[in-house]
Amino acid sequence: MKRETSDGSLVQLRAYIAQGDFNLNDRLPSERELSEVLGIGRADLRKAFAVLESEGSIWRHVGRGTFIGNGKGADSQTTAAIAKRTSPQEVMYARLVLEPQLAREAALSATADNVEQLHNTSIQIRQAKTWRHYETLDNQFHNLISEATQNTPLIALFEQLNALRRTIVWGQLKSRHEQPPVDHPSFDEHEFILAAIHNRDSEAAEKGMRDHLLTVRNRLFPTG
Repeated sequence: MKRETSDGSLVQLRAYIAQGDFNLNDRLPSERELSEVLGIGRADLRKAFAVLESEGSIWRHVGRGTFIGNGKGADSQTTAAIAKRTSPQEVMYARLVLEPQLAREAALSATADNVEQLHNTSIQIRQAKTWRHYETLDNQFHNLISEATQNTPLIALFEQLNALRRTIVWGQLKSRHEQPPVDHPSFDEHEFILAAIHNRDSEAAEKGMRDHLLTVRNRLFPTG
């Protein structure tokens, strides 16, 4: 199975295109502008472009730019169509159903490399300078947990749900430029989940993920 880029760059780019309501052959912003808007490096952006170009979802012309294609790649179109029929609350509920189980399976199946990548990402999350960068790293952390299950269907389910999540929340981040606070609760919650996976404690990993997502839900939807 073709993996999405683990740093979340491809998911970020897919979400941006899906939310942007682009038409065939519309030109995307420049690499520099997209890199700033998405909160990712230009090298990672080019890797994401390469994946979408191989699918036919975009095409590039030297000296002119990058344009929306109509090839065989339909992930972003499918995600955009689903996004129009759902709500942030439904997506949050789906996450609560799936992701605690992914954390449980990760605790049982994670390799030493999986744990090291999660550890490194959790450090980078605390160092995020903008909310956009934080969201990219948060996406990476949750994606790494799905990969740690070593289960291809579960990884694919997560990738589809995660692409939908990023599309749904994209517009909420456009005006957020400040840095996450040092006491942002997700920092400690991520590290609790990481410790549980490292210790092979599947129950703690499942509970930690559920508690983390409930914190996110209560922050996004304080009235329930």
